[in-house]
Amino acid sequence: MTAMQLPTFADANADLKEARYVVLGVPFDRTTSFRPGARFGPDAIRQHSWNFETYNFETGIDLSEVPIHDMGNTEEFGNAEDMAKGVREVVAPLWEEEKFVITFGGDHACAAPVVEALKKNESVGVLYLDAHLDFREVYLGDRRSHACSARRMVEHLGAKHLVVLGVRSMCREEKQDNDRIGMRYYSSYDIHEQGVAAVLRKAVEHLGTEKVYISLDIDGIDPAYAPATGTPEPFGLSPFDVKTIIDTTADRLVGLDIMEVSPPWDQGNTSALAARIAREAILRVEKHRQGNGHPAP
Repeated sequence: MTAMQLPTFADANADLKEARYVVLGVPFDRTTSFRPGARFGPDAIRQHSWNFETYNFETGIDLSEVPIHDMGNTEEFGNAEDMAKGVREVVAPLWEEEKFVITFGGDHACAAPVVEALKKNESVGVLYLDAHLDFREVYLGDRRSHACSARRMVEHLGAKHLVVLGVRSMCREEKQDNDRIGMRYYSSYDIHEQGVAAVLRKAVEHLGTEKVYISLDIDGIDPAYAPATGTPEPFGLSPFDVKTIIDTTADRLVGLDIMEVSPPWDQGNTSALAARIAREAILRVEKHRQGNGHPAP
């Protein structure tokens, strides 16, 4: 299966072979359980990415000079199992070629197959930023529900190699299952009390992996900053918390997804924040590469 070509992410001017950073959209929200619309997220994020200057004064990098490629969107799948299979098929070759993969959803069900496309022996840990634990075995009859994504990732990577950050909602059964299985999580209250830097240090040490992947459900950020999402939950992370997580892990970051941006509920601020976060990841990873003698290919 190949991805369909659609309007591009700003400054994505390189072809796929030359690109270090690859953007992919997955316009799928069939497992949404409250407010639909995340299937429109990929193109809204792309649209708002054109708002920003190519040059970033903080890093000294101009994104127009960085090799970025936008693959467009996957096809519009009929069910979550087909979506997962299709996303794995698209993403697996990108991992093989050591591309930095940036995936826009779509509901959070779209994130698990990106991680499942990694080889099981890869030393990659996931920082899973979310208001919810997403650890149900099945939800509304679907093992591929957005409410099951962290669990599907744990089945692929092992419980030690995923840490949830910013959680503030879970059902009793999820907690009981996780008490048995042992996935580490830190609540938004932990982060508020201890500071994001301290909690992040614990999380990365716990993962113990050479590489880190970030899966960001935009509802991990407080709805005061990111209201346009399917299941908004108060008392969340701030955009600066997320920026700190990206900046601090840039030396080992290999990919990022941003899920659950739902444009029908937006006035543009959520889509703009998502676009800016994606650009921050590219800038910080590229800054690290150039600072360590690895010029952009």
